[in-house]
Amino acid sequence: MALIRIEPVRDERSGRYFLEIYNPHDAEAPFVTTQPRYGSAAAAENDLVAILASAASAPRA
Repeated sequence: MALIRIEPVRDERSGRYFLEIYNPHDAEAPFVTTQPRYGSAAAAENDLVAILASAASAPRA
């Protein structure tokens, strides 16, 4: 089973949050980094959960 690590990070310039996603979970550098568009760390994490849930529940072709 693959494990990932998700870390919300505050962008000092904008004051907004972005996510760093590490795959595998113990990687030194992020695999994916989002844009700093979230007002809080919790909002960033909740959006990612919603995106994953939507993708997981979509019908497969």
